[in-house]
Formats: sequence, structure tokens, C-alpha cells
Amino acid sequence: MTSTLATPTLDLDRLGPGFGAAVHGVDLATASDAVIAEVRAALTAHKVLFFPGQDLDPDSQVALGNRLGGLTASHPVVPGIDEAHAEIYALDSADNGFADVWHTDVTFVRRPPLGSVLRAVTLPPSGGDTNWADLELAYASLSAPVRDLADRLTAVHDGTREFGYYLAQRRGGEGSLWDGERYRSLEPVEHPVVRVHPETGRRSLFVNPGFTSHITGVSDAESRYLLDLFYAHLTKPEHVVRHRWQVGDVAMWDNRATAHYANRDYGDARRVMHRVTLRGDEPVGVAAPTA
Repeated sequence: MTSTLATPTLDLDRLGPGFGAAVHGVDLATASDAVIAEVRAALTAHKVLFFPGQDLDPDSQVALGNRLGGLTASHPVVPGIDEAHAEIYALDSADNGFADVWHTDVTFVRRPPLGSVLRAVTLPPSGGDTNWADLELAYASLSAPVRDLADRLTAVHDGTREFGYYLAQRRGGEGSLWDGERYRSLEPVEHPVVRVHPETGRRSLFVNPGFTSHITGVSDAESRYLLDLFYAHLTKPEHVVRHRWQVGDVAMWDNRATAHYANRDYGDARRVMHRVTLRGDEPVGVAAPTA
């Protein structure tokens, strides 16, 4: 089925009514500015895009990211693959590079990435699929009373569990220069539980098991129950698309409205993925009602 949503000249196969699309006939390394602008619009409209048959290398992946919106450093505490490609974050299973927990990228900073571009470098013979959850659909499908509650909540995001030891031991307390700040510690930040998308105005659940530690202003027990409710809801099968990687595949996603999870089901085989992230903005929640 070909979509005409927001990007009439792209050949899109929609994967769901409002979430996910495969894009055919686009060479991301040589696409014109007009095509890149349409890809950028499709990313906002469909939230996750898949491009088969690409031939990107580190240079062209970085160039693509800068054309889409400008890149961050590879990660606040993890260096890039080399000095010439400081923007590329390598997920290498041979170096504990797994992503087998639902997460939205780098929400433990004040300005999380706008989006990510991921390409497969080395794939296992089977397994290693990646799943994406639509956080806008998850919010919209909550019951009205729970949505109203979520609109008023704030959560703390903390990268210490995943990256604190790495920063202290492997990096000697010296992280990357991210968004103008040199990371020497991982201080928790607060974000609204419901984020308003800065381009579309749509609302999404902006919590994730990877980095959200607790909800503020409630008891520990209430925080656990609320987060468990949100996590179980956002990962319902009808909110999720799953991609089986092939050589040459590139995936892009809107980090403001999605979470993702990489299956760790390939044993001792090696899986290497290269990711770049686009500079984002500070999440904004639902405006307080006026008196």
C-alpha cells in the first residue's frame, strides 16, 4: 500500500495506520535536497522509516545526518568510532553493545536527540531484529482519566545505571562535549511524562524503562505502579513495528515520539550497528490550564 501522507512523491509502504513506513527508490547518499526535505517530513509523519538497499559508509552517514538537521556527538559519555567520525556511536555486541531494554535515546540529558539514523554494519546470520513503539499512539489509546493524570506528571531520567560505570572507569570521568557541555557526571534531569511534539503538537508518553528512574511528587510505590502501567501499555503489540535487518538497511526514527528495543537472540554471533543522532530540543509538556 502506498501512502500519500505528507510526502506525495516518495514511494512509501506504510507498516501501520499511522506508524512506520518503508521507503523505496531513494539513495540516501546522493538524494537531492528536495528529496531529503521529503524524507524529513516523512520522518515526522510516520515516526520510523526503513530504507533498504543503501550503500552508506561512515562519511556518508555523517553527511546524511547533517543534511537532516545537524548531529550531536556520538553520545554524552561514549566516544565516536574514531577521531574523524566523532558523531558515530557503535553498538557492537563484542563490546557489550546491546540495546535489549526499551528506551528512547539519551533522555537523561536536558535536550534529548530529535531523531536517530541507524545502519547495519555486521549482522548475525539470524536474529537481532529491532522493535519500535509508537509513543503517540500509546498516549492516545490510554483511557481519558489516565491520560489526564499523565498530563500532570513529571519524571526523572537518569543515565547512571547504564553509563555511570563506563564514565567513571573506562573514560576516567571525562565524557564527550555534548550540546556545548563537557560531561563529567550524569546528573538526573526532569522531563514531562507527556511530551508535546514541537512540530505536530501531538502528545506522546515520554517515559522509558532504560532511563526513567521515577515519577516526582508521588510515593515510591505509586511511581512504580504508574511506570509499570505506562511501560506495559506502550509496548502492546498494536503499538509496535518490528524490523528484520538485511545488509544495506538504514532506519530513521523520531526520538521525540518513539521507543525501541533490539532483540538479543543471536548467541555468540556478532552484531554491529552505527548510529548518529540529530540535535534536539528540551521536551515541553502539556500547558497548565488557565484560570
